[in-house]
Amino acid sequence: MSTSQRKLHLNAFISGTGHHEAAWRYPDSTPELGLDIRHYQKIAQIAERGLLDSLFVADGYSGRSSGKLEPFTQLAALAVVTEHIGLIATVGTTYYEPYHVARKFASLDHISNGRAGWNIVTTGTESTAFNFGLDEHPEHALRYEFADEFVELTKQLWDSWEDDAVVYDKANGIQVDNNKVHEINFKGGHYFVKGPLNIPRPPQGYPVLVQAGSSESGKELAARTAEVVFTAQQTLEEAQAFYADVKSRLPKYGRTPDQLHILPGLSPIIADTEAEAREIEKELNGYINLESAVRRLSERVGFDLSGYPIDGPLPIDDLPGIDAINGRKGRYQLVVDLAVRENLTIRELTKRLAGARGHITFTGTPIGLADLIEKWFRNGGADGFNIMPQLYPSGLEAFVEKVIPELQNRGLFRTAYEGKTLRENLGLARPANTRHFRNVGAGN
Repeated sequence: MSTSQRKLHLNAFISGTGHHEAAWRYPDSTPELGLDIRHYQKIAQIAERGLLDSLFVADGYSGRSSGKLEPFTQLAALAVVTEHIGLIATVGTTYYEPYHVARKFASLDHISNGRAGWNIVTTGTESTAFNFGLDEHPEHALRYEFADEFVELTKQLWDSWEDDAVVYDKANGIQVDNNKVHEINFKGGHYFVKGPLNIPRPPQGYPVLVQAGSSESGKELAARTAEVVFTAQQTLEEAQAFYADVKSRLPKYGRTPDQLHILPGLSPIIADTEAEAREIEKELNGYINLESAVRRLSERVGFDLSGYPIDGPLPIDDLPGIDAINGRKGRYQLVVDLAVRENLTIRELTKRLAGARGHITFTGTPIGLADLIEKWFRNGGADGFNIMPQLYPSGLEAFVEKVIPELQNRGLFRTAYEGKTLRENLGLARPANTRHFRNVGAGN
């Protein structure tokens, strides 16, 4: 498909008050709504009004947060107040069981009539282990080994029901044709599952498979499995290199470039004038708790920075190096590269990361943001963006009301949803159930 025919794919990354770490302190923010589902339903409806492809909910199993709902519960509640927009949940493969995940996503896909997506992560937070009875977080390579097998197993569970297994034959008293429901008898290196799943195959066949890792293992998993990649790059040149790298890996898995959409995170502050946007940014940065920001930066680089001068450089020579990182390797490298490239002090680096934790930020006008989006899209840096407003819901409202029409005027974005399912709106094929199973019984 030529660049002129391609259309952007845009996802809204949900956050209670916004992606800036101090958004909850902003005068117009209402952090008390972080656990109020009506707040998120409003956000979902704003995004759907803007014809965005999907909503994305991140997740984690450790830490302290005053406003993070469990994603399956949250997205099921959003499904009933929307009709078109996709619903993507982060679910890790290290601390879940495949059968649970297969069942939950099949349920969400049925509830939403084919709008579910799974953001596959291996969980990069080491402290998570202590909440699941482990003494230490599994090693990075092992986590990806688990993930490969985990994803394959969930696919087999979804395929354990043929698409036409449910018959509801009242005359003969048969609800399900048991000849079309199959045990999978999966035996791998880490998982042993008999099957079948206890819910029919999802409307989309599989939920849309999303991946967010940027390490070597993450990029390989994306090329083999993912249909959408959420990623973080700071410059167009970095984005082009990542885009070309991941797309070049697809042919060895029998895949084509249009079967995988790459969506870098983009965290905007937009206003009618650049001066107004800069004033919002300045105010937000003024609410940063510096001690907490340094602690978060220390966690990202795997090294305690509290004893170093706040207005001094990041101590590159003292950092452990990427090989010693057992968490988010890609994000570690991004932070180090950013500090070196722009010669940032620790204070400056905390401000750069405050807006979106390493994703590209933008402060300016709607036209300026549309220019940036078009430049990356037309020059091999992105198939679209994972939009991360630094303030919610006002930042998303501004994006929908002022940026979306500009993108439509430029012929870059849809003017109506193309289909009914997330796969259809992303231009992705529904996976056929081509597995060969033995027959295991008669109808009941």
